[in-house]
Amino acid sequence: MDEFHTPLLVETDPSDNLNDLFAARVRATPDRPVVERVTAAGTWEPLTARAYDDHVVAVAKGLVARGVAPGGRVGIMSRTRYEWSLLDWAAWAAGAVPVPLYETSSAEQVEWILTDAGVSLLVVETPEHAAVVEEVRAQAPTLREVLVIDDGAVDALVAAGADVPDEEIARRRGLAARDDVATIIYTSGTTGRPKGVELTHGNFAQLTTNAVEKLKEVVQTPGARTFLFMPLAHVFARFVHVLTIPAGAVLGHWPDTKTLVEGIGAFRPTFILSVPRVFEKVYNSAEQKAAAGGKGAIFQRAAKTAIVYSRALDTPSGPSPWLRLQHKVADVLVLSKLRAVLGGQVEWAISGGAPLGERLGHFYRGVGLKVLEGYGLTETTAPATVNLPGRTKIGTVGPALPGTSLRLAADGEVEIRGIQVFRGYHDNPTATAETMRDGWFRTGDLGTIDEDGYLRITGRKKEIIVTAGGKNVAPAVLEDRLRAHPLISQVVVVGDQRPFIGALVTLDPEGVPGWLTAHGKPPMSLAEAATDPDVLASLDKAVERTNRAVSRAESIRKYRILDRDLTIADGYLTPKLSVRRVEVLKDFAADVEALYESAGEH
Repeated sequence: MDEFHTPLLVETDPSDNLNDLFAARVRATPDRPVVERVTAAGTWEPLTARAYDDHVVAVAKGLVARGVAPGGRVGIMSRTRYEWSLLDWAAWAAGAVPVPLYETSSAEQVEWILTDAGVSLLVVETPEHAAVVEEVRAQAPTLREVLVIDDGAVDALVAAGADVPDEEIARRRGLAARDDVATIIYTSGTTGRPKGVELTHGNFAQLTTNAVEKLKEVVQTPGARTFLFMPLAHVFARFVHVLTIPAGAVLGHWPDTKTLVEGIGAFRPTFILSVPRVFEKVYNSAEQKAAAGGKGAIFQRAAKTAIVYSRALDTPSGPSPWLRLQHKVADVLVLSKLRAVLGGQVEWAISGGAPLGERLGHFYRGVGLKVLEGYGLTETTAPATVNLPGRTKIGTVGPALPGTSLRLAADGEVEIRGIQVFRGYHDNPTATAETMRDGWFRTGDLGTIDEDGYLRITGRKKEIIVTAGGKNVAPAVLEDRLRAHPLISQVVVVGDQRPFIGALVTLDPEGVPGWLTAHGKPPMSLAEAATDPDVLASLDKAVERTNRAVSRAESIRKYRILDRDLTIADGYLTPKLSVRRVEVLKDFAADVEALYESAGEH
């Protein structure tokens, strides 16, 4: 099938904006919690819809008092925390356009976004963030003021707005219509300067309202609550924080991914949304913990049983009685403990941002956590497709969401049209024209659509490698499988115009110590691990397993371990942990050459 359309389920008023969505939640359940925030004592404190609305209005008044005009740009540069969502809704209540900046942004990136978007007031999280801004403030002529959350920015805004009348906020809340810009999100992009994606009030309001209707049993069940730890500067997290409003769900924020499991356990969400790398880390951590405790073999058997059981669920006859018994035993010994670590209430997870892989999808479903893999981009306000609770096809990213059409171009490129497609790139009509075709957004991704309209992403159009022998290779298939190994952090497959496919590999600083302990080996540095015979033997086996998914011409013949990991701080990863391939290939060109010159296999 080359084209598929899912009709709209809920029609919204063209004059409505995100403030109307928020107001509807306040009217419907004024005394029920909307958010929970962490207190200084480390406990979770619920805020009702009415209390949250009062806080939003008070901060919005402060923005007005500080000179933010309707349509003005308000920058937010912070980790994911309660104040981020508060400032977002307050900016909309003041009639402004919030512009997110990653807290990891360099001074150069900050300067570009501030100047390109014309930010007038910027709220940052820490004095360190303010110092980064100060480096480029002279080059950002529209920036009038910088406030720091950790230095009392929210309280200062509330105090500043004490004399602004309620009527002014009520007036401003009604100014924007469906097609007006709600936010400008700068693509983290793997190449070139970030482009400002203009997303409208209608993009968010229509998409979230229809997504809630389609995914009711995930996001709208009694007691539904979700735990947000992805950066709110990313469109996926931003979509989630808006989605909880029409869903009637409770939202919790968590800024530190290093203590993620601790946070999830305390908050006890019913559904979570994440990128695949987090699901990989949770799996690898559990595997290593079991191995360190002498229970590695038990974990491996339980994991294999979970995967086999999940695969059997997709067969006409379902799991056999013997397999059901094995699964019950695995659940008692291992799987139930994993659910408990995640708070004991998590039933659903939505994965996006990169391919999850069938192995992890089946593993988590076998554990009892139903993973719905979806697909989207910044330009599509996050999700365009998602697997459905009633019918999940692991390995696909599901069918189009309501109000969305999919089609494949002649070369297999996925194109999208619908309620979530962006208005255009900010002040960049040339780029907008290049990415749109007759109202269809050209994603740059390659895929197939099955007879039920389920989309499968097969690669990135610009990343297709053509070997010297003329073989077209999609690196994502190899990279995703190999990166699942607990020793490995990142993988970059190479081979364009080369005689064979190779790979640059980095070791995981968090995964290596656990692997060494689990295998009875002494502690060692990453450099020492990179030459250890047992480590290399394990990587060899991982490459061998990875190659089973492709033909001989597409397989990895040699790999090389880099002397450091790829990080966001070094500019080699985007904030959603995608590899900036161009930067890596440029800076590690000598390693690529050595890969092809070397006679060794590592």
